[in-house]
Amino acid sequence: MSTDSLFHRDLYAGQMAEQLLNPGPLDESTRSGVFLSGIRRVGKTTFLRQDLIPALESRGALVIYVDLWADPAKSPSALVHEAVRQTLLQLQTPGSALLKRLRGLRLGAAGLSLDIELDRIGEPGGSTLAQAFEALVAKTKTNVVLIIDEVQQTLGTDEGQALLHALKAARDAVNAKPGTPGRFLFIGTGSHKSLLAEMTSRRAQPFAGALSASYQVLGKDFVQWQLDRLASAPGLTLPSLDAAWEGFQTLGHRPEELLKALRQLQQVGGTDPDTAWHIVCATLAGAAADADLKAFDDLGELGKAVFERIAAGGEQGISGLFGAESLTFYSERIGSAVDASQVQKVVDKMVGAQLIIRPSHGVYTIADPFVRKVWQEKQALLAPPPGPR
Repeated sequence: MSTDSLFHRDLYAGQMAEQLLNPGPLDESTRSGVFLSGIRRVGKTTFLRQDLIPALESRGALVIYVDLWADPAKSPSALVHEAVRQTLLQLQTPGSALLKRLRGLRLGAAGLSLDIELDRIGEPGGSTLAQAFEALVAKTKTNVVLIIDEVQQTLGTDEGQALLHALKAARDAVNAKPGTPGRFLFIGTGSHKSLLAEMTSRRAQPFAGALSASYQVLGKDFVQWQLDRLASAPGLTLPSLDAAWEGFQTLGHRPEELLKALRQLQQVGGTDPDTAWHIVCATLAGAAADADLKAFDDLGELGKAVFERIAAGGEQGISGLFGAESLTFYSERIGSAVDASQVQKVVDKMVGAQLIIRPSHGVYTIADPFVRKVWQEKQALLAPPPGPR
């Protein structure tokens, strides 16, 4: 993708980087961590990679980025430890790409001696994450920022909770040390607003007291930029800016859906592009929702029944999926007896496919709040009208 095909959010990224690295009196909670929430496919990961990370690095920070959805077969703990090991390895490898990128920190090209056993970080008897980040900050003499995308995936398992506690210990070990040449800073992002809020508000959570914020979705300036790019191509039918902005909101502020709608508009006849545009956007919004829900359809009738049970629990989730009351509910829905082992298999498949998550022991919730919202809207449409009183 060429540079001119990227919409950069330099102001937003710069403000966030400054609040994190050089917090004012009202921003000091960022030292405890930042949890950034926003629904899927609105550009969070793109923003992190192309705008926020460069903004942090341009201010001298060393950034480690981990996407917990990058490899569903690996646990969050394994992915984080692997990313830390790779960073330490590059810093110890003469001429590595990371050393070249950090040239401004005067680290030299010969590599650093960190006195850390890379292959034993996080293992019994090996170096802890706290020791690894202490070594990173001490040797690089700069701020080290760890960004974990889809951080809510750490919830619901003992291993995930252990990882969060280890990262809190690293934060405290580095930031509480007198005269430290840098700080350990943590950013967690995710698509489940209520779960991320709980990670900063519940006292039992390791990052209680950290800053919880909503991701700023792309605005009208992005729509204008997209229309300006396309206006240079001859023969394209484009909506007005106001209509395009309204359609973008209908599409949930999703940039990929905006492009899809603009492509589809070229195939629609008529003399009024704005009228056709609104129809295209409404149709695509419904189709996108259907695609999200199809994943649950593929799990069969029992999967749909389990999903219905979980979705009814709201954002906070529901417990008792394997109890007698729930089993009766499933049996009535599918018309045959259901036992707990069948439900467990379906739930395991849903967790593995990242359709649902377990925020705490025995509690399950839909991974993407948008999917739950769409399902509820469809159920309302399918519900029979109330009879006469």
